[in-house]
Amino acid sequence: MATEQSGRLRLNRSTFTKLVVIVIVMVGFSYALIPVYRQICEVLGINVLTQKDGTVERPVNSQVDTTRSITVDLDGNAQGPWRFRPTTNSVTVHPGEMAVVMYEVVNTQARTVQAQAIPSYAPQSAMPYFKKVDCFCFKQQTLKPNEARQMPVVFFIDPKIPRQVSQITLSYTFFEIAGTDKVALQ
Repeated sequence: MATEQSGRLRLNRSTFTKLVVIVIVMVGFSYALIPVYRQICEVLGINVLTQKDGTVERPVNSQVDTTRSITVDLDGNAQGPWRFRPTTNSVTVHPGEMAVVMYEVVNTQARTVQAQAIPSYAPQSAMPYFKKVDCFCFKQQTLKPNEARQMPVVFFIDPKIPRQVSQITLSYTFFEIAGTDKVALQ
């Protein structure tokens, strides 16, 4: 009887040890899935707030093409409790020339909000040539109650842009990030 009980005890310990190992492996696997999920979403372009458009910094050997000019029309759309607009309607640049434009946002609410701007380009074929060096769209913005802010976009247009493109529209949609505190501040 003692050996049967001893054998059962060893079997129980062995089973318990195996179950603990399985639980640890499952928890580790679930944590490993988070970065894998983010990478898959980024590659597929889903569930991504800021679209990568291949813009980081200006290439060292780029040249300004002064033989032509491109007009960049600016547009701002607000999806939330604020006013959002560019401070100028358009700017004319030479391909390869660095330019800075400003957008203005005013939080019209008596509460703090978090927002994100998403760019779009027209014509769509101009997107790979529109290189942003710095942009407020690269990160979320936190706006305090009734705060007004001017935010820059520093960009250049790659000189390799097709010659038939003489006008580009840069449009931003500024929208509130879900899950932010919606309680009015006193």
